[in-house]
Amino acid sequence: MNFSRSVTGSPYMEWAKLHSSAKFILSASGVASYPLAELGVSPDHLEINGPDAYGHPPLISAIASRYEVPPDCVFTTAGTSLANHLALAATTSPGDEVLVEQPTYELLLSTARYLGLTVKRFQRPVSRDFQPDFGDLGRQLSKNTRLVVLTNLHNPSGALLSNETLKQTGDLARRVGARVLVDEVYLEMLFDERPVTAFRLDPERFIVTNSLTKAYGLSGLRCGWVLASPEIIHRLWRINDLYAATAVFPGEQLSVIAFQKLAQIAARAKRLLDINRERLREFLQSRSDLKTFFPEYGTIVFPRLKAGTVEDLCRLLRDQFEVAVVPGKFFECPEHFRIGVGGEVEAMRASLEQLGRGLDAYSATEGR
Repeated sequence: MNFSRSVTGSPYMEWAKLHSSAKFILSASGVASYPLAELGVSPDHLEINGPDAYGHPPLISAIASRYEVPPDCVFTTAGTSLANHLALAATTSPGDEVLVEQPTYELLLSTARYLGLTVKRFQRPVSRDFQPDFGDLGRQLSKNTRLVVLTNLHNPSGALLSNETLKQTGDLARRVGARVLVDEVYLEMLFDERPVTAFRLDPERFIVTNSLTKAYGLSGLRCGWVLASPEIIHRLWRINDLYAATAVFPGEQLSVIAFQKLAQIAARAKRLLDINRERLREFLQSRSDLKTFFPEYGTIVFPRLKAGTVEDLCRLLRDQFEVAVVPGKFFECPEHFRIGVGGEVEAMRASLEQLGRGLDAYSATEGR
């Protein structure tokens, strides 16, 4: 299929910005926004303009310290999506082959195609609880593969990849000279149990993207980063000069403060998730009309609707029950839909109750 840069975009992001709003929001995948007031920041702490250089040293130092990597292996950017875009651009040329998990986050596919890459797929089947099918991965790899692309926690299912699984992926990629790009933005939701970043498993083989957006409710800071070898970091800065040569300095300053208070921010997020995930588990266990793999961590699940069509269900939920969930078509799984429960506790309780009413109404309609 041919893709034109003049018309290429992200169908999911367009839907999320224009059609995901509702009274009962279960379409968001991040943790509820963290209040600026709780950061304890006054205008005296901030400046509008700062040094114009390749990276804000205090922020790079904070990221390097947290992930126990050298500072020259850290590149900062405006969120994970741009980090993924630049990581793909820095490691490939138009026409190169990239091997992307299926299902996956739609924006990864749209970005790869926008960059003129040849996209191949390997399966993370629901029958294996969304773990990679290494037989399929091995068959799809070729001498033309430049990059294997994964999300961990998996988006849309929330499945966790172990370090052993990642090492096996890296070993397969090494055989054809490919690198492995791992989007770890949801991995932060393990909080204190968070495993070592994949980058440290093999700094020459792995590239990692991440941000403060999803797990900490700090999306507005747009604090994202890439962990990569110094050679790739050098390329990233030069490519980023073409997109966003100078970062927003108050955002960098606020991000440094956020890292200093990350334990406090994480504790609040974990409290929300502990309550919301238990309610979600009970809700899903009560539903005979859904089949669900329930992940150990994170805000999201990806249930399959046993009867009927998800498009019809989503339309009914939106129009009659004011509930927003994410249709599975955006993840190439039209029989599934994604639920996110990172919001405030009472809002999530009410939203799950309303979702249940909508599902009951839809089941009654299907039974006629």
